[in-house]
Amino acid sequence: MNEEVERVLADRDAHIAELGRRTCALLLEKSPDAVVTVDGNHIGFGTGTGYKGLVFTVAPAKAHVTLGIAGGAGLPDPAGLLEGSGKVHRHIKLRGPEDLERPELGQLLEAALAARRT
Repeated sequence: MNEEVERVLADRDAHIAELGRRTCALLLEKSPDAVVTVDGNHIGFGTGTGYKGLVFTVAPAKAHVTLGIAGGAGLPDPAGLLEGSGKVHRHIKLRGPEDLERPELGQLLEAALAARRT
């Protein structure tokens, strides 16, 4: 993790900070070449800087970590993990490390990356 990412996570309770670190690590595992940016309390992962290249966001909250998926509204989600009502983006509230291990989450992340490549 870079210093900016660590600054965002360090302001949270230990379990939320660790969940945020694990979420960031998972995203970098799925997309090792991702450009990581920080804007306020949001950590962005994408193909470049700025909104156009954004694929994922990680935002630590008080009781969960919000994993945002740019373009998530157009992704298949048979497990119903995605929340939100926007026309383009969706998010998932991660409450514990077990949420990161769900195969459906991995499938959503792969689908989001595949959609971005097309």
